[in-house]
Amino acid sequence: MSIIHKETFTFLKKLASNNNRDWFAENKKEYEGQHTLMIEFADAFLQKMNEHDQIETATGKKSLMRIYRDVRFSKNKDPYKIHWGGGFTRATKHLRGGYYYHIQPGDKSFIGGGFWGPNKEDLLRVREDISTDASEMRSIITSSEFVEMFGELKGDQLKTAPKGFDKEHPDVDLLRYKQYVFSKNFSDQEVLSLDFLDQANDTFKQMRPFFDYMSDVLTTDSNGTPLF
Repeated sequence: MSIIHKETFTFLKKLASNNNRDWFAENKKEYEGQHTLMIEFADAFLQKMNEHDQIETATGKKSLMRIYRDVRFSKNKDPYKIHWGGGFTRATKHLRGGYYYHIQPGDKSFIGGGFWGPNKEDLLRVREDISTDASEMRSIITSSEFVEMFGELKGDQLKTAPKGFDKEHPDVDLLRYKQYVFSKNFSDQEVLSLDFLDQANDTFKQMRPFFDYMSDVLTTDSNGTPLF
């Protein structure tokens, strides 16, 4: 059974209290054991994902992010992350949107997804679509299913309308987004439950209407003609 083990949280708690290279070296075997368990979970997650989506990420192991932090440009010089994180990339240029899972004790785990860093061309295309007719996007993010699962659309925003768009546009609240992300938090008890994998998978499923809308917009021009 692919679950998140209590020992995984125990290891992460100890790492948070001993975030240094000496301690990590002394406990390398424990880290390797926990890494193996997370790979097993990620493999099972990937299998479930491929039942309802096309995932480019080849293995659960490849979905897992390194536990080593890049501290070159950070004020926080702790060398290790105190969570397990990973992501799944959708296959083919026709399917857009990214999935992310984050496992951390202290009720800090979450399942997230969306468009974290859209390039300027994609961002402009989405804004053009919103400015023409925002009804489809708005219907998705205000649906009872979306609100119940994610609450609201999140992401960095401009303080005013982007350049070239009317500040008085009725959908300026959507035009201001620079990212389009959403997430669902999980308590430690939920993460350690036997059905967490199913809950996480169902959370990803609920992202699909938004992903399908964005995929359609980003693979067609302003006239609706396919780009590929």
